[in-house]
Amino acid sequence: MKEIAKGILYIGTDDTQLDLFESQYVVPEGMAYNSYLIKDEKYAVLDTVDRRKGEDWLRNLKEALEGRAPDYLVVHHMEPDHSALIGELAALYPQMQIVASAKAIQLLGQFQPGQCFNTLAVKEGDSLSLGTCQLRFFAAPMVHWPEVLVSFEPSTGTLFSADAFGKFGALSTCGFYGDEDRDWACEGRRYYFNICGKYGAQVQALLKKLSGLPVKTIASLHGPVLRKDLDQYLSLYHTWSSYAVETPGVFVAYASIHGGTKEVALKFARLLRDKGCPKVATCDLTRDDRAEAVEDAFRYGTLVMAACSYDAGLFTPAYDFLHSLQMKGWQKRRVALIENGSWAPSAGRVMKEMFAAMKDVEQVGELVTIKSRLKKEDEPALEALANAVLA
Repeated sequence: MKEIAKGILYIGTDDTQLDLFESQYVVPEGMAYNSYLIKDEKYAVLDTVDRRKGEDWLRNLKEALEGRAPDYLVVHHMEPDHSALIGELAALYPQMQIVASAKAIQLLGQFQPGQCFNTLAVKEGDSLSLGTCQLRFFAAPMVHWPEVLVSFEPSTGTLFSADAFGKFGALSTCGFYGDEDRDWACEGRRYYFNICGKYGAQVQALLKKLSGLPVKTIASLHGPVLRKDLDQYLSLYHTWSSYAVETPGVFVAYASIHGGTKEVALKFARLLRDKGCPKVATCDLTRDDRAEAVEDAFRYGTLVMAACSYDAGLFTPAYDFLHSLQMKGWQKRRVALIENGSWAPSAGRVMKEMFAAMKDVEQVGELVTIKSRLKKEDEPALEALANAVLA
């Protein structure tokens, strides 16, 4: 337990044994499931945690309650990593009222079929008075589920931001506060684009709603509590949610079966560096973390895709990556294409089709086609493509 503001305790848990968050995202530093308790004239629990850490969380809660029953459970987000213990908590404290959006209450019945709950539906503009503290609610639909609320406590300046401003990593590894975190933006970025990337317009709408609030502390449901230099976090969220380029440079992603495409991609990356490109990042789509590849595709302004043909289409790791970009709403970017095919190159055609389905994606330069291995006569085409990329 830790007091993050007067009367507001952190009662969340770390999961350092988790390998895949949402059964898909690698989390080498684990995951934090954040939960809070406000102790005032009324006591309010703010969200529960994932069932994996239920025993630890209930122990933290009971210790913080010191024998008192909570008056309210505020549900900001119904995803199971934050709502799994609602049923147990309601059974322990039947007089406790569950405060949530109407949509969240509907979902509660889906996740806890057959159980009756004492609920209070709130919407944007509503407030919940706890005594000195009060919670003012703001709707945050599709950040990143439809039922999400965030709340603001004016007396302490604390924003309870649901999944917004979260990041991958357990607090025991990255630090309890954001200013203790050696690199919040790295895992914050990977988290944002893979969890919320599709919903930039909705994040922008939420940021606009919150822009006039005197926020001193941001308490997310994942990752460190943010208490210093909040402008840097807000600025990143503005950049990310508007699909602006964060870092000038080029991201070269390649998918190679027998090494020929990899050789071309790495040569092209060296060519860009030699020509003065400020930053060139590379990724092997057959081996590297796809979530990091998605992150870098959003971070830089230009993506170079180098992929081989496969079954008259596109090699599967490249196809899966582009499908992920489609799913996450990748947009407002430039792309350059390199294909490899030994007898009937098809990768370029499929890549063009997939990028055409994305919003505001401009192809620069001509498609470069390699037949099996890079040859001397291919180098002028690579040179021309590099010049187009850097133009």
